[in-house]
Amino acid sequence: MQKKKEINQERLNQIVTEARRNQEQRERGYREQALKLYPWVCGRCGREFNYKTLNELTVHHKDHNHDNNSQDGSNWELLCLYCHDNEHSRYLDAEYGELTSDKAQTQSATHSPFADLKELLKKNE
Repeated sequence: MQKKKEINQERLNQIVTEARRNQEQRERGYREQALKLYPWVCGRCGREFNYKTLNELTVHHKDHNHDNNSQDGSNWELLCLYCHDNEHSRYLDAEYGELTSDKAQTQSATHSPFADLKELLKKNE
């Protein structure tokens, strides 16, 4: 039984290693292409990059599908690390909003902090 677990763990490690290697090769391929196609400028904040700072420039997939890598680069945009993180945060927030019920999205606040202000001011006069 122990030997079977070791074999399964070894096979799992091989699969994970191969998947990571394949992902790195894919990323290297589309990153190199995007850097050739587009100027080294963040598409959101406009920050410019050079060889020294190029590692801070990322390739963002507009449709959030990392397997959609058309040769013309139509699904890519170059973003700095900060703008890229912000974009993914906004995407996750929007996705979360779709998961909440329609009732929760349309409900507004019921508390009105100034509702009795006129009465309170009259009492103090």
